Amino acid sequence: MSVGTATMGRAQPRPMTGEEKKVIVASSAGTIFEWYDFYLYGSLATIIGAQFFSAFDVNTRNIFALLAFAAGFLVRPFGALVFGRIGDIVGRKYTFLVTILIMGFSTFLVGLLPSYAQIGWIAPVLLIVLRMAQGLALGGEYGGAAVYVAEHAPVGRRGFYTSWIQTTATLGLLLSLIVIVGLQQVMTADQFQRDLDLFLGLKGGWRIPFLGSIILLAISVWIRLQMNESPAFQKIKEEGTQSKAPLSEAFGEWKNAKLVIIALLGLVVGQAVVWYTGQFYALFFLQSILKIDLFTANVLIGWSLLIGTAGFVFFGALSDKIGRKPVILAGCLIAAITYFPLFSALTSVANPTYAKALDTVKIDVTADPAKCGSLFDPVGIRTFTEPCDIARRVLSQQAFRYNKVAGPAGSAMKVTVNGKEVPFANLADFTKGIVAEANAVGYPTPTDAAKVKATSVFSVLGTAQGLSIIAILTVMVLYVTAVYGPIAAALVEYFPTRIRYTAMSLPYHIGNGWFGGLLPATSFAIVASTGDIYAGLWYPIGFAIMTFIIGLLFVTETKDRDINTVTT
Repeated sequence: MSVGTATMGRAQPRPMTGEEKKVIVASSAGTIFEWYDFYLYGSLATIIGAQFFSAFDVNTRNIFALLAFAAGFLVRPFGALVFGRIGDIVGRKYTFLVTILIMGFSTFLVGLLPSYAQIGWIAPVLLIVLRMAQGLALGGEYGGAAVYVAEHAPVGRRGFYTSWIQTTATLGLLLSLIVIVGLQQVMTADQFQRDLDLFLGLKGGWRIPFLGSIILLAISVWIRLQMNESPAFQKIKEEGTQSKAPLSEAFGEWKNAKLVIIALLGLVVGQAVVWYTGQFYALFFLQSILKIDLFTANVLIGWSLLIGTAGFVFFGALSDKIGRKPVILAGCLIAAITYFPLFSALTSVANPTYAKALDTVKIDVTADPAKCGSLFDPVGIRTFTEPCDIARRVLSQQAFRYNKVAGPAGSAMKVTVNGKEVPFANLADFTKGIVAEANAVGYPTPTDAAKVKATSVFSVLGTAQGLSIIAILTVMVLYVTAVYGPIAAALVEYFPTRIRYTAMSLPYHIGNGWFGGLLPATSFAIVASTGDIYAGLWYPIGFAIMTFIIGLLFVTETKDRDINTVTT
């Protein structure tokens, strides 16, 4: 039977057995742990940069820290290939038992790594190696968990039951934020970042979440050892029909490779950019553009995640009734239509003085177009030497909106704030002068009282400002749940059992690891290039619309397929 044919009426929906429910709990618990490990680094990237890249200036070390974070995303598709192949040949259970061990020990070892000051260049090299090991493990983990749960789930309920796996990424992020915020509440900033003595000369409370993950690893491994192989894989193994070469079969045969491409462009890319916008770019936007402090931003995002997480299960169950395709594509389209007004509202509520300044303060950068190039630099490795480029980079880092004005050929660069020129002699003086002038005419200072500020985890719930921000963020989280809740079921159903682990893992991790993982850096690079704080939203909007169109034209509905019989 062709994978493109829906199998209708093979079995009636039934309640899950106790054993099948145990599968959900065991798979979800382990996957939460893996995401927790993966996101710890992202949440602590600035602090880690100071520990392992201390030989460099602040800006360079932060760039290297983010590049090390990105390394984990970039290798995820390779993990999907390696562990997907093993999963389709050896089995689901043992493959993602291996992935959780790799993830767990890699995370634990980050907590034990000596700093640059202690062992020199070996420290950042080992850090990047461990980040890549984490990315490889995650590349094999998600596909295994999703396939394992889906192959246990009864017909007509796969969307609902695999949606519990979809909650794990958000819950893992939320757990990492809870642990970090909790430690920050009982330690001083210096203790958390560098001064707390642990053992063996290791310092810094930031290490505790990494070291403590060994306990979660032990629990997760024990749970997974109790699990049995999935019935669908067991069936084809007993029949001797499992793939001997899943990589070549999945990607070397056009009938399967075509499905991989359609799944990537017509489902996953849009899902990925909506997910990373709602959970990661929103956090980045609060901190880097609206200048909300780290604690407050984490608290606001944390509450929105806590409120919105139930949406994964709701939309997963909804997809069992109306289909995976309409739920995912509707989420992409609605997000694309509403991102600009949502982020504009977020700016107005979170930092009203700043929002007003965007409209009332006019900053012009006038220069010879030949001396004023592109600032697009998503990986932070370019060096800018022209005064126009240096000045615009400073304005972008300060989140000041500016206009680029073409001046006469050969003319000197000039920066004006509401018509008043700010001299450009050197970087330090210009930065000081532009900040002072912008503050004088309306841009807020760091201590502006109108800006949202959390004094505790619960304080934001007692103000209209805090509740409004949480409501806006929760809407974006609900978009995430709409596109992400049904995606596991959709991908599992899209491919035959014999190559399912391999075939579904690659588009998922290319979409989420590359298109999604690179979204914050790329979007901010677009902001820096244009001087418009909202311009970075064109990245997710463009890809979400692309997915909507391709999905509408080429993706077939899969909710009624009997995945236990679709094997060729």
